Amino acid sequence: MTDTIRIAMWSGPRNLSTATMRSFGARSDTVCIDEPFYAAYLSMTELEHPMREETLASQPHDPEAVIQAIAYEPVSAPILYQKHMTHHMLAGIPRDWMSAVRNAFLIRHPARVLASYARKSEDVKLSDIGFEQQADLFDHVLHLTGAAPTVVDSDDILKDPAGTLEKLCRRLEIPYSDEMLHWKAGPKPEDGAWAPHWYDSVNASTGFGDPPGPIPELPDELQPILEAALPIYETLAGHKV
Repeated sequence: MTDTIRIAMWSGPRNLSTATMRSFGARSDTVCIDEPFYAAYLSMTELEHPMREETLASQPHDPEAVIQAIAYEPVSAPILYQKHMTHHMLAGIPRDWMSAVRNAFLIRHPARVLASYARKSEDVKLSDIGFEQQADLFDHVLHLTGAAPTVVDSDDILKDPAGTLEKLCRRLEIPYSDEMLHWKAGPKPEDGAWAPHWYDSVNASTGFGDPPGPIPELPDELQPILEAALPIYETLAGHKV
């Protein structure tokens, strides 16, 4: 199907990204892809991540093969939603394909990201949470298109799912659907091989969670990362729907 609308949603980890993928996956007109560059990222960096071997076995390691699949191969649905982690886009991975998709950026206050990430990993670095990479990709799309790309804040989705998703869909030039507000609990066919380690909470959900509480207090060792990430978040938040 050559007229498929391809949406690339760029997020850091622990950022409501999987729930947002669930939301788009609940649409009858949409199919989803979960973090298609993850295996390439692990192969290129040789990093040890939870379920590394399962991830490497599940996806192509060659970024060019990934790009061909997500940007150019026919898709049997009107919309292809791609959940991307910003830190997976290493310097050696081509970006010209981004002109073939509608790029959007999912942001979350870095204190919330860090508090959530630290519960899953003892060693957290700024590069792990994707803020610098998100800013770089945002600037790339801005240069590519001449216009600021779509930005949506996960806090806004939790506060007003229908209203915020309707604004998001309008910016992406697709119709909004109430199907996006609810989904069945449990794993989904599009989930990545790493899902058993990371997706326990979203697999128990049938919709977006409660509105967010106060910004969490972080331990001293995470403060330097927060201070580096916060200006990036604030800049991108200036463009949110």
